[in-house]
Amino acid sequence: MRQVRIADLKARLSEYLRAVRRGETIAVLDRETPVAQLVPIRERRALSVRKPAPGAPPPNRVRLPKPARLKLDVVTLLLEERQGHR
Repeated sequence: MRQVRIADLKARLSEYLRAVRRGETIAVLDRETPVAQLVPIRERRALSVRKPAPGAPPPNRVRLPKPARLKLDVVTLLLEERQGHR
Protein backbone atom coordinates (compact mmCIF):
# COMPACT_ATOMS: atom_id res chain seq x y z
CA MET A 1 0.00 0.00 0.00
CA ARG A 2 1.32 3.39 -0.97
CA GLN A 3 1.54 6.06 1.73
CA VAL A 4 1.23 9.80 1.24
CA ARG A 5 1.40 12.78 3.55
CA ILE A 6 -1.48 15.23 3.62
CA ALA A 7 0.46 18.10 2.03
CA ASP A 8 1.56 15.91 -0.88
CA LEU A 9 -1.98 14.57 -1.27
CA LYS A 10 -3.34 18.10 -1.49
CA ALA A 11 -0.70 19.10 -4.04
CA ARG A 12 -1.21 16.05 -6.29
CA LEU A 13 -4.76 14.92 -5.54
CA SER A 14 -5.69 14.15 -9.15
CA GLU A 15 -2.68 11.87 -9.54
CA TYR A 16 -3.56 9.91 -6.41
CA LEU A 17 -7.21 9.61 -7.41
CA ARG A 18 -6.15 8.16 -10.77
CA ALA A 19 -4.10 5.57 -8.87
CA VAL A 20 -7.14 4.70 -6.74
CA ARG A 21 -9.25 4.34 -9.87
CA ARG A 22 -6.67 1.82 -11.11
CA GLY A 23 -7.28 -0.21 -7.94
CA GLU A 24 -4.55 1.01 -5.57
CA THR A 25 -5.18 1.71 -1.90
CA ILE A 26 -3.43 4.77 -0.49
CA ALA A 27 -2.82 5.46 3.19
CA VAL A 28 -2.95 9.14 4.18
CA LEU A 29 -0.48 10.18 6.88
CA ASP A 30 -0.51 13.15 9.22
CA ARG A 31 3.24 13.34 9.73
CA GLU A 32 3.89 9.65 10.45
CA THR A 33 0.44 8.77 11.80
CA PRO A 34 -2.06 7.07 9.44
CA VAL A 35 -5.35 8.97 9.51
CA ALA A 36 -7.26 7.74 6.45
CA GLN A 37 -7.28 5.38 3.50
CA LEU A 38 -8.30 6.04 -0.07
CA VAL A 39 -9.75 2.83 -1.43
CA PRO A 40 -11.40 2.10 -4.76
CA ILE A 41 -15.12 1.43 -4.86
CA ARG A 42 -15.43 -2.26 -5.56
CA GLU A 43 -19.13 -2.59 -6.22
CA ARG A 44 -21.57 -0.13 -7.66
CA ARG A 45 -25.02 -0.86 -6.38
CA ALA A 46 -27.86 0.03 -8.65
CA LEU A 47 -30.96 1.61 -7.25
CA SER A 48 -33.75 -0.92 -7.22
CA VAL A 49 -37.39 0.06 -7.14
CA ARG A 50 -39.86 -2.43 -5.72
CA LYS A 51 -43.61 -2.51 -5.69
CA PRO A 52 -45.24 -1.91 -2.30
CA ALA A 53 -46.12 -4.98 -0.26
CA PRO A 54 -49.59 -6.41 -0.90
CA GLY A 55 -52.18 -4.63 1.23
CA ALA A 56 -49.96 -1.58 1.86
CA PRO A 57 -51.80 1.74 1.53
CA PRO A 58 -50.87 4.00 -1.38
CA PRO A 59 -48.29 6.66 -0.44
CA ASN A 60 -50.84 9.48 -0.61
CA ARG A 61 -52.98 7.68 2.01
CA VAL A 62 -50.26 7.16 4.64
CA ARG A 63 -50.99 9.32 7.67
CA LEU A 64 -48.18 11.60 8.73
CA PRO A 65 -47.31 12.07 12.41
CA LYS A 66 -48.48 15.24 14.09
CA PRO A 67 -45.87 18.02 14.02
CA ALA A 68 -43.88 18.44 17.22
CA ARG A 69 -44.92 21.53 19.11
CA LEU A 70 -41.60 22.63 20.52
CA LYS A 71 -40.71 26.18 21.36
CA LEU A 72 -37.22 26.03 19.89
CA ASP A 73 -35.41 28.18 17.40
CA VAL A 74 -33.96 25.80 14.83
CA VAL A 75 -31.38 28.37 13.66
CA THR A 76 -30.07 28.78 17.21
CA LEU A 77 -29.75 25.00 17.60
CA LEU A 78 -27.91 24.75 14.30
CA LEU A 79 -25.48 27.51 15.24
CA GLU A 80 -24.81 25.89 18.62
CA GLU A 81 -24.08 22.56 16.95
CA ARG A 82 -21.72 24.12 14.43
CA GLN A 83 -19.86 26.04 17.12
CA GLY A 84 -19.24 22.79 18.98
CA HIS A 85 -17.30 21.34 16.00
CA ARG A 86 -14.77 24.16 15.80
